[in-house]
Formats: sequence, C-alpha cells, structure tokens
Amino acid sequence: MYENGFACPGKAGKVRDDPASARVKTRRMTIPTPTQTASIEPGQIGAFAALVAGAVAMGVSPVFVRFAAADIGPFASAFWRVFLALPVLYAWMRIDEARHPGLAGRASWSRATVFAGFAFVGDLIFWHLAILNTTVANATFFATTAPLFVILISWAVLRVTIARSTLAGLVLCMLGGAALIGQSMQIAPARLAGDVYGVITAFFFALYFLGVEKARRSGGSAGRVTFELSLVTAAGLFVVAIIAERQILPTTPEAILALVALAFISHAGGQGLLSVALGRLPAVFSSLVIFIEAVAAAVFGWLVLSEALTLIQAMGGALILAGIFVARPRRNRPPLPARAKP
Repeated sequence: MYENGFACPGKAGKVRDDPASARVKTRRMTIPTPTQTASIEPGQIGAFAALVAGAVAMGVSPVFVRFAAADIGPFASAFWRVFLALPVLYAWMRIDEARHPGLAGRASWSRATVFAGFAFVGDLIFWHLAILNTTVANATFFATTAPLFVILISWAVLRVTIARSTLAGLVLCMLGGAALIGQSMQIAPARLAGDVYGVITAFFFALYFLGVEKARRSGGSAGRVTFELSLVTAAGLFVVAIIAERQILPTTPEAILALVALAFISHAGGQGLLSVALGRLPAVFSSLVIFIEAVAAAVFGWLVLSEALTLIQAMGGALILAGIFVARPRRNRPPLPARAKP
C-alpha cells in the first residue's frame, strides 16, 4: 500500500518507522559556541613585550629630568626630549616603510596623530612640572592613574564596553601602586601643586593613549605615527619653552647627556615601543601596563641607588603584575564541531 507517496508495508493505514529515521529523531544537535581561553593571541605576545619594555624605558625619565633641571627649565627639557629623538624616529619610519612598502604614506598626518601630538604636549608639560614640584614618588603615582582616565573616557565618551576583568585588574593595579609608592609619598601643602600636576599629566596621557591607538588602527605604521606626533609635540613645546623659559640651550655636559638619554631611551624607545604595542593591544589594557613604570622605578632604586625594597613594596609590585594578568586580553577559542548527543 502506498500512502502520501511512501511505501508502507504492513497493515493498511499504518506506517512503520524506519529505525535509522527514529534514531535521527531522538538525537539533539549541540550548537557550537566560541569560548574564551586564558592566553592571548600569538601576535600579541610581541606587542605585550614591547609594551613592558616601553614602560620600563619611560619609567627612568624622572632621573634624567632631575639631572637636566640643574641647567635648564622643565619646558626646555621637555622640548629637547622630543626634538633630539626626531632623527632616530625618522630613520625608524623610513626603514620600517622600506621593509613594508605597503605602509608608506598610509594614514599620513591623520587627525588622530595630530591629536595625540597635542595631547603629548600637555602630558610632558605637566609631567616635568610635577617632577620638579613634588617628590618623584608622588609624581609617579599620580601620573600612573592614567588608566583610570582611559577607562572613563572609553566608557563615557567612546561607548566602549569595559570588561569586568579589566575593572578588577585596575583595582589590583591601583592598590599595588599605592603599596609600592605609598611609603615614599609625602602629602604636604607645599607639594599640592605638584600633585595636581601629576593628576593632569595622567589625564593628558590618557588622551595620548587613545589618540595613538586610533592612529595605529587607522593604518599608520608605528614609526610614522610616532615621528609625526613627535613633530607636533616638538613644535608645541618649542613655543611654550620660548615664552616661559629664560634659558633653552643646555650648557653643562651632565645636562646634555641627560637630555640625550631622555630623548633616546624614554622618548624614542619608550614612546616608540608604546606605538608598536597599541597597534595590536587595546588602549584600556595597555594603559594598565604603565603601572610597570612604578615597579621599574622601585627596582632601579634598589639596584642602582641601594634604596631599601620593603616587603610591602614587593607585595605592591606583585599586585600590579596580578592586575595586569587578570585584565589581559582573551581570545576566542574556535568552536568545537557540532556533536550529536544521545
């Protein structure tokens, strides 16, 4: 007998189910979903290493600023820091674009690059003022609150969703920074202006972070972005130095060496490596790694200046590293193939 076009052997009007068909009906298909792994993408490992190295290079800048301050003012030293690094940055840009011809001229003089350059003018002005008007510990701690501003601006202005792990990492880093530098901090009315300069530094540094990230994601190479924003910064600082400083040219060998080291290590090295990292890592996470500046300052003080490293400071450094680990970018693991469950 045939019913609805299918052969139905057996009793009339009854259909015998095929065993294979019955098995298919009783199975449920699982939908593959991506899961997050604890590791970052292989391409981000090099960017993270560059970020750490850049933070360490920027962390030694207060030492050079103090040496230069015996001869010239803070605005002049900020100008020379950027200006003397320009030949190195230009050579880096040319070599980078010669090795990768597709990068040449891409996103040249983007608005994000110019914005980052002006933001860095504000950052360096107030950073050097903070170093000279409060303790190095105070200036470093308040300047490293930049991640707080990065997260606030990203969330409130750019409408970026902030992961809970990032917030947890920020809390750990802030606690670690307080423990690491807290014993050396000196809150006094005479240093209040310097402390405020440190907070303003953090705000401008946050704007700089976001500007560089935007410029890099728009296609600009790390070398070109760093060189072009440094031209903007040098021009802005030159105007400020001419107006505010009596002496711009360094006259002592110590000041000249300090400015050269500041330019090559802290600017070309530190800011250049930061630009490399921001091409692959988000600004929100990258800003947290800047807390390593405080760790580097404590370690250099222990190794070079024989400053005591207390247990509380060591625990603070460990909290910073833990915060960075907690906030690290996750990557989605490819979904497993669909699997039938009985």
